[in-house]
Amino acid sequence: MPKRNIILLFIIGLIFLLGGCALLSGQNGSNQQLEEEDQESQLNDYVRTQINAMSIEEKIGQLVIAGVDGYENDLQAQTLIEEYKIGGIILFERNIKDLNQMLELINSLKESNSVNPIPLFLAIDEEGGRVSRLPDEFLKTPASQKVGEINDSELSVRLASIVGEQLKACGLNMNFAPVLDVNSNPNNPVIGDRSFSHDPDQVCTQGIQTMNGLRSQDIISVVKHFPGHGDTLVDSHLGLPVVDHDINRLYSLELIPFACAIENKAEAIMTAHILLPNIDPHNPASFSSNTISKILRQDLGFDGLVITDDLTMAAVIDNYDIQEAAVQAIKAGSDQVLVCHDFQKEKAVLQALKQAVESGDISVERLEQSLYRILKLKMEYNLTDEPVSTVNYQALNQKLEALYKDYQDLSYLLKP
Repeated sequence: MPKRNIILLFIIGLIFLLGGCALLSGQNGSNQQLEEEDQESQLNDYVRTQINAMSIEEKIGQLVIAGVDGYENDLQAQTLIEEYKIGGIILFERNIKDLNQMLELINSLKESNSVNPIPLFLAIDEEGGRVSRLPDEFLKTPASQKVGEINDSELSVRLASIVGEQLKACGLNMNFAPVLDVNSNPNNPVIGDRSFSHDPDQVCTQGIQTMNGLRSQDIISVVKHFPGHGDTLVDSHLGLPVVDHDINRLYSLELIPFACAIENKAEAIMTAHILLPNIDPHNPASFSSNTISKILRQDLGFDGLVITDDLTMAAVIDNYDIQEAAVQAIKAGSDQVLVCHDFQKEKAVLQALKQAVESGDISVERLEQSLYRILKLKMEYNLTDEPVSTVNYQALNQKLEALYKDYQDLSYLLKP
């Protein structure tokens, strides 16, 4: 046989071989895609079944994450959980004396929720630096600004992963972090060193690594404060900030980290109590349909969980009726409202939401959109109300110590 014929046969055989491999690879890829789609379909069906089985009280309760007072699961906390069936609890410094007390409180809250079919979001603000709620047994973590100054993606993800381990060990499942605000105004009284940088691209990079580090430990990361709290002159805890930026300015700076987070599959976003007259002259971003439904959901394509900042902050209660604000937030596209202080205000919000649903002011469709997002996220993270046991905080501190020794700029965090 001529040599060229042998070569031709070899080439034909190789084509068939490669074609067969490609076909097999394509089949494997198709099978995997079908399997993922089937799992997603099963989850969707299960969530819908759960929603259909819920009472009106259970549905309304899921729309609220509430704060509680003191170091113990008192009667007010039990009422919020057992009677009003709230969707989650957020803990603050006022709730945490030491590690053992914190574990007892969390386990008691979970036990109270055992009468309900849906586990609680158990949330905290653990940003690092001056915004840290974990007890003193844990080694402290740096402010985001310090992390941004070092500007090392490996540091960001390692640090957030250890924080995630701390939270998970304590029985928590949600962290209102990282801050994705761009620190564009050095006179900002509330953000400052809570931001990674004045550079939106750096905020994006460090923020995504932090988000991923938390998620690697099964902690839900809620990025904040959409659409950007970095250029304000008023602390929204004390008053209502007014920011005169138009949509073009927002897209050129403030929205960059949030768009980046959405591209990287962010699952939850907290909105800010800031008034943007060029976007919505009447409502703060936290209950503005222009901001939430139009910019966040329609334009940026976010279909995850939207949670308001605390409705008991002065930005809201000094300028709006808290009950009307809660209803408007849900109508505008938020899924949950955060009510961190005052049992009477928490009850008033829950009652207002129930009345709005029963009157049709909040449509069944709008209600069930939010319930779907809430329940789906809880199921995706396999949340349970199982109690937690003792925490080996020494081992977690050793991980942080090893990390700080790798970065000289963080050595100040080492205990003497």
